[in-house]
Amino acid sequence: MPAACAKKLSKKDKKYFDSLMVAREIVTKQMNQHVSVALNSGNTKHGAVTHMADYGGENFRRDIELQMLTEEGNVVELIEDAIGRLMEGVYGKCVDCEDAIPHGRLEVKPYALYCTKCKSIREKNNGTNPNLD
Repeated sequence: MPAACAKKLSKKDKKYFDSLMVAREIVTKQMNQHVSVALNSGNTKHGAVTHMADYGGENFRRDIELQMLTEEGNVVELIEDAIGRLMEGVYGKCVDCEDAIPHGRLEVKPYALYCTKCKSIREKNNGTNPNLD
């Protein structure tokens, strides 16, 4: 997002924007580390992997790194969506009930989609909110 767009934000929204940028930077760095580990998996420091158990361990490590990479990619997508909501003026509203997401929750997880009440309902119902049906 261009810096010019951020300049048009209110002081409060600029704080949220900055928080989202920091979160995106942190997650992107983590993704780069996982890519590096996954790509170097199988390259041992002490020579070639020669035992079947070593191959299995390396494959397991690579699979874990790739799973982490996928999960962090999902977080980056959530952050990008939150930036879009911020620009549209709907940031900080629960996507289920449209109530305000508490400021404390947004400080901890600036890309939160749900207020604490709706998030609790979703956690109890395998990710769905039966109140919306």
